[in-house]
Amino acid sequence: MQQIRDNFERMIKLSDEDWNIFSSKLIRQEFPKKTTILQNGHVEGYLSFIEKGIVRYYIPSENKDLTFTFVFDGEFTSGYDSFITRIPANYTIEALADTVLWRISYNDLQDIYAETEIGNTIGRFASEGLFLKKSKRELSLLNDSAEQRYLNLFTEQPQLIQKIPQKYLASYIGITPQALSRIRKRIY
Repeated sequence: MQQIRDNFERMIKLSDEDWNIFSSKLIRQEFPKKTTILQNGHVEGYLSFIEKGIVRYYIPSENKDLTFTFVFDGEFTSGYDSFITRIPANYTIEALADTVLWRISYNDLQDIYAETEIGNTIGRFASEGLFLKKSKRELSLLNDSAEQRYLNLFTEQPQLIQKIPQKYLASYIGITPQALSRIRKRIY
């Protein structure tokens, strides 16, 4: 849990009282590799912080799944659009590795907003991080070539190259695994 507090305190100092109220609402859950965290068609019930692991977001399809993001240790994860609207998600979230999450439910987070001075700041901090990651990805898909998106992974998210299977990387940058192989051959 200290990792979560440290993450928040990069932005704002938390009083022990506010932290104790917030942390008392957190639940720790473990998800084995390949376990579904949020099923397509279900409402997201939690805002989560990854203590350890890798999470993949994808749109399931009969032909091939479309991977659209990965989340790693020390980051927030949630089907956030579903979480805030209370509408079922149209994607699935799964653990790609054994994953440990610290989670706060929707109702408990609403209580935190009401009970603490820092609550809204915590919520804003988490939501801004999720939004910025999503926005950056969308702009890259619109502006960069597939090769440039792959090269960006080396500088911006090297953990993707090291820990994610090639078929998921290809889907993430919007190309087939065969096209990714051709790009990798040109680069190396």
